[in-house]
Amino acid sequence: MTVACSLVDYLREHQLRLTTAESCTAGKIVTLLAEVPGSGSLIESGYVVYSPEAKQRLLGVNPCTIDTFNLTSREVAEEMALGALRDANANVAVATTGILGPDDMDGIPAGTVCFAWAFDMRGERALFSRQERFFGSRNQVQRWAAEHALVQLRHFHQRALAGERR
Repeated sequence: MTVACSLVDYLREHQLRLTTAESCTAGKIVTLLAEVPGSGSLIESGYVVYSPEAKQRLLGVNPCTIDTFNLTSREVAEEMALGALRDANANVAVATTGILGPDDMDGIPAGTVCFAWAFDMRGERALFSRQERFFGSRNQVQRWAAEHALVQLRHFHQRALAGERR
């Protein structure tokens, strides 16, 4: 069973509806899920936001957060996830921002990806974020990052159910 198939079953079982805020993964998270038959009712929306302006305009990312922490940061990923969750009719959001490569950028190594998972738990928000580094071609890093976002969604949802909020 693929990562996406397993997650679709999990989303359905836990009555989760997903929105994404994707920068470096460029919609691949939604694409992987959408390839699974019956997943349409579990996907609310997907934002693909590359530029700082799009992150600010569509997701409400604070320009000061970008200036202080850089576009590739957990803080920006967190604001992206919360912005997508706030705007969507969903109860879970996943966000990605990073440097696919092949070159490093602004002192950030190629393959660095920041993730955030936000959950609406009966009106309370739970937010988790991580930074990971993947090694491979640009396309491999993008694919692995999208799959990682899906795999970790279940893990962080379980932590949110246990009462963790960060």
